[in-house]
Amino acid sequence: MFDILIRNGKIVDGSGAKAYEGDLAIEKDKIVAMGYLKEAQAKEEIDAKGKVVCPGFVDPHSHADLSLHKDDAEALLMPLIKQGITTFVGGNCGMGASPILEPGKETIFTYIEVFSSFDPEKEFRWRRTGEYFDFLENKGIPLNSAILVPHGLLRLHGVGPENRYATDEEIQRMARALEESLDAGGIGMSTGLQYYPGSQSDTRELVELGKVLRKYDGIFTSHLRSYSNTLDMAIDEVAEVARENQIRAQVSHLFWVPDMGFIGPFIRSLIRMMASLAQWIPVPIPLEKPIAGAIERIVENQDKGVNISVDVMPTTTGFTHLLAFFPPWALEGDRTQVLNRLKDRELRKKMLYSIEHGKMEWPHTGPDSWTLNLFRLMGWECAHIMAVKSEKNKRYEGMSLVEIARERGVHPFDAGCDLLLEEDGHVLVFESIAEPDDLFTERTTFPSMSHPKVMISTDAVLMGFGMPSPLFYGCYPRYLRRYHKELKLVELETAIRKCTGLPAEHFKLKQRGLLKEGYFADVLVIDLDRIDSQACFKKPTEQPSGVDEVIINGKQIVKGGIFQRGLNAGSLLKHSKN
Repeated sequence: MFDILIRNGKIVDGSGAKAYEGDLAIEKDKIVAMGYLKEAQAKEEIDAKGKVVCPGFVDPHSHADLSLHKDDAEALLMPLIKQGITTFVGGNCGMGASPILEPGKETIFTYIEVFSSFDPEKEFRWRRTGEYFDFLENKGIPLNSAILVPHGLLRLHGVGPENRYATDEEIQRMARALEESLDAGGIGMSTGLQYYPGSQSDTRELVELGKVLRKYDGIFTSHLRSYSNTLDMAIDEVAEVARENQIRAQVSHLFWVPDMGFIGPFIRSLIRMMASLAQWIPVPIPLEKPIAGAIERIVENQDKGVNISVDVMPTTTGFTHLLAFFPPWALEGDRTQVLNRLKDRELRKKMLYSIEHGKMEWPHTGPDSWTLNLFRLMGWECAHIMAVKSEKNKRYEGMSLVEIARERGVHPFDAGCDLLLEEDGHVLVFESIAEPDDLFTERTTFPSMSHPKVMISTDAVLMGFGMPSPLFYGCYPRYLRRYHKELKLVELETAIRKCTGLPAEHFKLKQRGLLKEGYFADVLVIDLDRIDSQACFKKPTEQPSGVDEVIINGKQIVKGGIFQRGLNAGSLLKHSKN
């Protein structure tokens, strides 16, 4: 007798193969039989007639790891599971929870605190990655998690908060810390090359660290150095690290923001006008070419034998911390030094000049050449407040920086600086060139939504305060509803593979991502007629529909759409050299 038997489902196995009608049986944590199992019996039977049975979604780019250690991790991460995510890859963009090593410990704590708005020195009970993993395994985790080693933490340990390239000795210090973390089970290394301090690295540093990844068959992932005028060069840099070391690489959350130079204000106004019109009538101006070209460049590298892949979010709205919009030189040192610069009116003028006149020239390691200069690229209107820490400023959450500036009677840059000072540096923001998730700029995402070699990711982070990203609640249901059902850009089997088998294969998550005998039982039952998510910028916490059953490692976590609390069915997916 099986533990669970799913009968009469339309099985989409995650490989891209044609769907077929059949049954699926589970014993303990594994799939043990598939096909026509008419005579079989089980302790629990699920009738999936008229529904899709597929692997649990595998999110290749998440920040949910920053919630795993918390006592209320299950409650915080429940939205991921309810939308069908059974596995995520964390530690992305060079940011994560370990290692926290001397020299550099205090700077690392500050770096994490500014992004997360919690006090890691009080909450983290580990310093080394092995201790971190032991803590998570002893505590239990709600869904499967594979963790990357964050380059940002390695660099603050190796170099410190300085705007310069690393010396050979400093690279070796980083390499030793990376090797120790990989030996503990980290699956690779992530970089945030648009963010300080990763923005101050050079390709040589990354190639040298890639030599350590090769020893452990680890993956190299990258928030690129540029998603604008030098996007091709940024992709080539990641490909070079992979090629030189014969390792796997991943381009994280591919998007494109044009550098429109002095005509930028006019073009942005035109885009916002088109976005407003698109709510009522189609505006068929093709915007697909830049992303299609970037994907083609990645595929060309694959054809040349470079093991590189890519993921993308089904949205035109990103999010980060407000300080990331500032020149790298303004972020050097500890938080007190950074905030003191914001208090200095003359230094504010210098920062504003850097934003308005900086030239985004490769390799973007100069004081004014960084490409996360989103105020220049997207205008002051691009930033909407996602989260603040104090109650007095909660009313600003959801408002644009321009609206806050208008209310306060100051320039938007001064409004941003003042808000950062009031919040002790803890301000997270959404950014979009027009209205969040407008139907006009959505066209830029169409090539990545449909391409069979592009994975779907959430870039999810949820700290229990502020406005969450809508993708935290409905990324994958929205993807299936919008791009498979409505726009018909992608066939069902391909769509499911992009969300399951493709990321599991590239990240080498063993026996995950497919419905196959002997594989771990991470399984969904989806009502495709009802699959949907209405989560949006204004209502980000709307619950998805159509994800009726979620099974993680053989345990029913969602039954008939109802979350079952207290199971902590997830596994820490540690990499092994063997």
